[in-house]
Amino acid sequence: MLDSIDKNLLKEIADLHEIPQGAYNIRKNGEKLSRNTTANIDIVTKEDKPGIDIIIKPCTKNESVHIPVILSENLEDLVYNTFEIGEGSDVTIVAGCGIHNSTNKDSGHDGIHEFFVRKGAKMKYVEKHFGDGDGTGKRILNPTTIIDVEENGTAEIELVQIKGVDSTKRDTIVRLQKNARLIVSERLLTYLEQSAESIITVELLGDGSTAQVVSRSVAQNDSKQVFHLNMRGHCECRGHIQCDSIIMHNAQVSAIPEISALDEGAQLVHEAAIGRIASEQLTKLMCLGLTEQEAEETILQGFLK
Repeated sequence: MLDSIDKNLLKEIADLHEIPQGAYNIRKNGEKLSRNTTANIDIVTKEDKPGIDIIIKPCTKNESVHIPVILSENLEDLVYNTFEIGEGSDVTIVAGCGIHNSTNKDSGHDGIHEFFVRKGAKMKYVEKHFGDGDGTGKRILNPTTIIDVEENGTAEIELVQIKGVDSTKRDTIVRLQKNARLIVSERLLTYLEQSAESIITVELLGDGSTAQVVSRSVAQNDSKQVFHLNMRGHCECRGHIQCDSIIMHNAQVSAIPEISALDEGAQLVHEAAIGRIASEQLTKLMCLGLTEQEAEETILQGFLK
């Protein structure tokens, strides 16, 4: 059963206000809460370790899978999920984890997700992290995502962490074959004494492969952020890395973009910028009637949108 805490967590991490239509698997406090499959999408519990296999049949179009994880008790949760995205399919996968911690003990979730995007398939993967609760125990999330994209496949990845996660280390590895395409959008907010580390590694392995990685973050109070964005071109390919951060108060941000061309046909670009909110932006919004705090919030929301 879903209580009010569960429903709020699902709303925050998966935009769900009720049990979704189509294929889904909802995990609560380390156990399966609810599951549904369709004619084209199967979800199977792993036999050798905690986690599930999500199998999407070839040529499946306009379907979605929701696989949220919610924690409302103090525990350390670990899952291994494997996704088979069938050849020629076009699907959306909505994941993410929400932690409600009202205790003085740490609560965390580690998810190891492995994706196989087959030839000509298109996958949009959305992963949101959220934490709340008035306990002093930390809310910890450490996801690992490994994605293999075959010839002419496309992977679009949206990674969002906006509120309440005390500590996170996100490790994302993507390998692209011939004419494969990758689009990554990362948005992150830390405050108080929270810490976040994001490591994204992209291997362009096939001729004609392309990748775009855009990371935007806001660091407030005494929080710390570290970004390692690595892109390696092994062939005739194109790639772009962009990391933009707004730093406030006593926060610390390190952005470490790295590009490696291992073939004369590789065209790679990186950009990184860290700075405070421009005073002209604040002044303009305050002249329109907003308080300084309201103007600040408006700018931050637009930056992370």
